[in-house]
Amino acid sequence: MSQRVLNTIWKYQNQLPAVSPHHRVLLGEGQTPLVRSRSIGASLGIDNLYFKLENLNPSGSYKDRFAAVLVSEMNAKGQKICIATSSGNTGAALSAYCAAAGMTCILVVVDGAPIPKIRQMQLYGARIFMVSGFGKDPAITTAVFDELEKLCRSYQIPLPISAYRYCPSAMQGVQTISAEILETLNGQVDHIFSPAGGGGLTLAVTLGVLAENPATHRTKVNCVQPEGNDTMASSLRNNGTAKAVSASTTTVSGLQVPGVLDGDRVIENGRKTGGNGYIVTDERVFAWQKALAQQEGIFSEPAGAVALAGLEDAVRRNEVNRKETVVCLVTGSGFKDMASVETNFGLPPVQTVDVGQTIALIQPFL
Repeated sequence: MSQRVLNTIWKYQNQLPAVSPHHRVLLGEGQTPLVRSRSIGASLGIDNLYFKLENLNPSGSYKDRFAAVLVSEMNAKGQKICIATSSGNTGAALSAYCAAAGMTCILVVVDGAPIPKIRQMQLYGARIFMVSGFGKDPAITTAVFDELEKLCRSYQIPLPISAYRYCPSAMQGVQTISAEILETLNGQVDHIFSPAGGGGLTLAVTLGVLAENPATHRTKVNCVQPEGNDTMASSLRNNGTAKAVSASTTTVSGLQVPGVLDGDRVIENGRKTGGNGYIVTDERVFAWQKALAQQEGIFSEPAGAVALAGLEDAVRRNEVNRKETVVCLVTGSGFKDMASVETNFGLPPVQTVDVGQTIALIQPFL
């Protein structure tokens, strides 16, 4: 096996759909670092806290694992056009892999998707259409999905939505996150905290954990959602079923998915792992986004800090103990949503000074 394959998700090709090496589209996806906390773990009273840095994938998020499989499958079938929906990261990933494969990429994006993500898609060559109310209003969101499903079916191409409900084979690429975590830590993982919008990522992590050894697994997969998009996390905690919300009110981009999508399976599999559900405020998410940057050197988008906000809640509830090994998923890069940085953190303006002033201004820090 070539070194190029070893350094991608295709290291786990026995867990992925059968695609010949000739048709695989590789950009270095997967095999992301698992970094031990230097500061935050101690502040929370957790001795063994790790961050899975999915922000370091080629286009900046875990969605590259999905896109790598999806576009490889399309490439093997000779399909030349990809039509998809996105809140940002899926679109960026598909745009990148379609560019590498020489495919045309057309993306219908959610209302209010961050401009940096859209610009990234456009630079890869994708055509972008933003639909008013899409991703915010359940009725509009359902209508968009239904119409695009019909269109794609008529042309015999997939509708690449990063959810098992739509693309179960491509989502197997996301399951490799669990394989990497468990391999790196020799299976000694007590908790994985995963953010959820539609639930595809969290379901992938549960499936990956349960596939390792369903009878003896020890890893609890916990589902964390912003309180403005609680479609499944509270139901997992309270033994309920997934439920759509009338409108997604969270400002955490990428998790504004008011429909159920994979929610029921997340609840079912979360229970199988012994995991729980956590609801967090946007305020705590942004606080942990800042803490990740300033205390750990990890530049995450807001959605990438949701898992850590969930861990904070678990510690407060005494549902995680000091000696347990915990992994929080950092799902995407902070460069994806610089508008959030400008809006939420009140960073000071940069001073322009002359050389004489420079030394005087630096002196107090010495």
